[in-house]
Amino acid sequence: MKRPALYSRSVRSRMADRQEAPEPVRADASGYLREVVEMPTAGAPLRSRFQTFLRHRDRVLWIVVGTSIALLVVFGQQAMSPPAGRITQADIDAAVLRALETKLLPSLAAKAYEIVRPSVVGVYGFRPEQKPKKLPEQSVGTGVVIVDKGLILTNLHVVNEAERVNVIFADGHESEATLVGLRPEHDLAVLQANSIPKGLTAATIRSTTDLALGQEVIAVGFPFGIGPSVSAGVVSGLEREYLSPEGQRIFTNLIQFDAAVNPGSSGGPLVTTDGHVVGIVTAILNPTNQGVFIGIGFAVPIENAAAAVGIPPF
Repeated sequence: MKRPALYSRSVRSRMADRQEAPEPVRADASGYLREVVEMPTAGAPLRSRFQTFLRHRDRVLWIVVGTSIALLVVFGQQAMSPPAGRITQADIDAAVLRALETKLLPSLAAKAYEIVRPSVVGVYGFRPEQKPKKLPEQSVGTGVVIVDKGLILTNLHVVNEAERVNVIFADGHESEATLVGLRPEHDLAVLQANSIPKGLTAATIRSTTDLALGQEVIAVGFPFGIGPSVSAGVVSGLEREYLSPEGQRIFTNLIQFDAAVNPGSSGGPLVTTDGHVVGIVTAILNPTNQGVFIGIGFAVPIENAAAAVGIPPF
């Protein structure tokens, strides 16, 4: 009966030795030695589980602390930065002034001319007594396209008694033109160009009911055949009368202006600074009878001119 007891103690002794023996160090497939660490089991002492919890808690704590420090650094930099100044009206005025000093804006006259320029044409009349190939110019004047199909307004005295009339458009296109309408009481003539350039633009017309003395205007034309030329001035008077040089007709309800015009300017547009045509240049007044400008010009209001074309009044 003693042998089983001895056997039993031997087994327990070996089991105890196995539990107390350290875990062997093993080599992995790469030949490096690695220690085998076993996670605590449910039967592990409470102290080991508590130590594992503390290790995990410390790791989370360090992450929280690091994040807090980073946030404090960012907010500290923002607090130390100087605040952006508010933009005042003085700052805006100074910026506008600097822009005006460095870049000149186009004048009102320049902008008005650019708007009306595509609609202005040169008008040339020829004497009837000469052969067609040698026809000298009888007269030089100006016209303005009032309908984009090639309908042109000019002065009657520019084309009166001409056997043939030619017009030259802003892009250089030249065409013969036919007289299709007359308004002798306003010294107006309506021409239809036989051919027109592509993309022809008609001028924009504007009522003269709100035209005021001192209002800026420009005159565009071919004075003495030079042009197109631009001159600037103001409206000097309204509802003026003018006696023709021959003394045969009195023209009424004219616009008086002081933008320079001369022979060849007749039939050209009188234009406001927004590029709208308010009149057709008709005559100049010079008591010396020299036929040159001394500061008084006259234009037919566009209402009368539009009626000559058949356009209804405003």
